[in-house]
Amino acid sequence: MKIKTSDFVTSAVAPSQYPEDMLPEVALVGRSNVGKSSTINTMLGRKKLARISATPGKTRTINFFIINKEFYLVDLPGYGYAKVSKTEKASWGKTMETYLASRKNLQEVILLVDIRHEPTNDDKMMYDWLKHFGYGSRVIATKLDKITRSQLQKNLKIIRQKLEMTKEDRILPVSSLKKQGVEEVWNSIEELFIERQLPITIEEAPK
Repeated sequence: MKIKTSDFVTSAVAPSQYPEDMLPEVALVGRSNVGKSSTINTMLGRKKLARISATPGKTRTINFFIINKEFYLVDLPGYGYAKVSKTEKASWGKTMETYLASRKNLQEVILLVDIRHEPTNDDKMMYDWLKHFGYGSRVIATKLDKITRSQLQKNLKIIRQKLEMTKEDRILPVSSLKKQGVEEVWNSIEELFIERQLPITIEEAPK
């Protein structure tokens, strides 16, 4: 998929603040230190569109980025940061559940995990939650550049087993540093758009 334009539109904590045009949405979610903002910036070919916070767990809003003026990439708040208070965690849970349960134009939510480590219990809980709402057929494994080629299949197997993924569910390894795997992520999102017959312009990115 060729990304011609990408722009930040709005931050939201309630449905009244979501974009009203009801364009298709694909959301990304992951632990606070998993590299989600870096992944989004790499996917969009931008350096600072998604803000990379120096304080993990600081972003508590749902951030909407419009892509090619046709669909949204949605950055969901990070989870699993120990210093976040119980009140903040409860608020985060309510914000997330409202979005996942009510957003009719949401097509997929992609969980991000760190390819170097077994997914945490928080990751497993998040993945189960996504499956409950009908999402989670794709998982992005970040920080691919931090492991060797010989470790790749073993680590992917550990992720698949911990999350209890089905054979149909896909893991997409990505490195923001080396810009690896981004095309595969967009190809997977393209397949989703085509499968659901969404009115998205599919134009291949230059090699």
